[in-house]
Amino acid sequence: MATSFNVNTRTEDGYAVIETDGYLNGPTGERLAETAKDLMNQGYSTLVINLEKTRLVNSIGISILIEIIEFLQEHGGALHFCHLTPVIERTFKMMGLAQHAEIHPDEASATTNL
Repeated sequence: MATSFNVNTRTEDGYAVIETDGYLNGPTGERLAETAKDLMNQGYSTLVINLEKTRLVNSIGISILIEIIEFLQEHGGALHFCHLTPVIERTFKMMGLAQHAEIHPDEASATTNL
């Protein structure tokens, strides 16, 4: 079953925003990880992942997000999430992602608190 998933990026002074659209699972998570690593290789060590258009994240998607967090931490960077559904936010907190990446209600508060 093919899954529609889009990733859009926007770079600002000192950080980059990644907007996702679709179900975050193994194959789509790999695309997200590649995008994040490309941005980090371009010098953006602070990333904001906007999940406003992502309603589902499976366990493999979460493990890929953990890999992104670890990669950023190894390189002195930071990850911020915004626009999480209540279920995704609870899941991130239960799985420990919130201990290593900040969660914000919206993109404005995420970018203000970088």
